[in-house]
Amino acid sequence: MSSATDQEEPVRPRILIVEDEPLIALMLTDMLAELGFEVAASVTQVGAALKVLDELKVDVALLDVNIGAEKIDPVADLLAARGTPFIFTTGYGNSGVPAGHAGRAILQKPFHIDDLATVLRTHLKSESGR
Repeated sequence: MSSATDQEEPVRPRILIVEDEPLIALMLTDMLAELGFEVAASVTQVGAALKVLDELKVDVALLDVNIGAEKIDPVADLLAARGTPFIFTTGYGNSGVPAGHAGRAILQKPFHIDDLATVLRTHLKSESGR
C-alpha cells in the first residue's frame, strides 16, 4: 500500500539497444543503468527490433550500423517516421550510416560512458525542444 508520503520514482527514458556484439550490448546496458536510463529491450537482429517497436514504446534507440549482414535501415526508417530519436553506434564514422539518415547523431565506437551520456542528453534535449 502506498501513502501520500511515498515519493514516486522519476520516469527514466526507455532505450532500445540494437547491437549484435554481446559484449558491447552488455556494456551499453550497464552504462545506461549507471546513467539513470532504462533499457526497454536489447536485441541482436533487425526483425527483433521491429517487433519490439510494435510492442513497446521507447524514448530513444541506439542502433548499431552493422547488424551482421542486415541493414539497420528498416529500424531507422520506422523510428524516423514515428519521430522517435535514435543514435547510430559505429566504428566506421559517417560512411556506414544509411544515406537517408546522414544527419543523425553518431556515437563513434569505441566510446566511454561520458561520450554516451553527452550524446544521449544532448540528443534528447534537442528532440524535446522541437
